[in-house]
Amino acid sequence: MSHSNAKKKRMHVKRTKGKDVEKNRQTSPFSTHERVTKTKKESIEHNFTKYKKHNHMEDH
Repeated sequence: MSHSNAKKKRMHVKRTKGKDVEKNRQTSPFSTHERVTKTKKESIEHNFTKYKKHNHMEDH
């Protein structure tokens, strides 16, 4: 299987300059991004406003 272009560039830098770029990566054992799933109510509200165009002036 062939290498990606990014990996080829990293290997080239390591060969020519002796600098391992992969060591600069963060070494966290888990993802530090916060992922929040929508609640049932939020997903219903989202679909309600997404698929239907409502005239809010008629509600009053």
